[in-house]
Amino acid sequence: MASEKNFTFRVLAAPAIAFMMAISKLDVQNGEKLPKTGSFVLTPNHFSDIDPVVIGWSVWRLGRVPRFLAKASLFSVPVLGSALRAVRQVPVERATKTSGGMAISAAHDLAASGEGVIVYPEGTLTREPSLWPMRGKTGAVRIALENNVEVIPVAHWGTQQILPRWSKKISLFPRKTVHVRFGDAVDLSRFRGEALTQNALVEATELVMAAITSLVEELRGEKAPAERWNPAQHNQTEYGAL
Repeated sequence: MASEKNFTFRVLAAPAIAFMMAISKLDVQNGEKLPKTGSFVLTPNHFSDIDPVVIGWSVWRLGRVPRFLAKASLFSVPVLGSALRAVRQVPVERATKTSGGMAISAAHDLAASGEGVIVYPEGTLTREPSLWPMRGKTGAVRIALENNVEVIPVAHWGTQQILPRWSKKISLFPRKTVHVRFGDAVDLSRFRGEALTQNALVEATELVMAAITSLVEELRGEKAPAERWNPAQHNQTEYGAL
């Protein structure tokens, strides 16, 4: 299996992985669907602040270095900011006119060097009451289509038992099992080579969200609500705890 694990990331990842192994068991399903080489956009569901650690651990275990579009504010935190830059995580300003351009520019760099990037299409923790994926934003598909790379959906279930949504208290015992399932690349062929209108981006994003939701249904063994949750229709804020 091809590996792009570098020394800096090994040093930084070791304590986080050791901690996660102590409090949880990782069950990675269909890991062969993550490309072993080359660029990709990985799109997970999101309902706990510990989700990036689990997804990063999963990607790392499959031989790829996890690189996220991360809140720019994290890069100003002493030590953490330097660490994020050292392993080429991507800073993105939330809710600014330049944030999308920054993400696209960073994605161009990743695509050119054959790397992958992890983008949460929901943009924040889901507002859906039962933790189902809510409506998605168009950044992930824009990055994929403008760089001609695949979108790989991935879903997980179990992190809410370690760190509930909007909670700051981690449950250490008993040891929890977190299930992670990778899916087939989303078929976006009809959008490639076409003008990326807002309608096209929204339609492509819904295909991605449907693929993620299907994976969550498989992990949970139940059906998601027929209608995708939209925070704007429920007078909910975009960011922060409700």
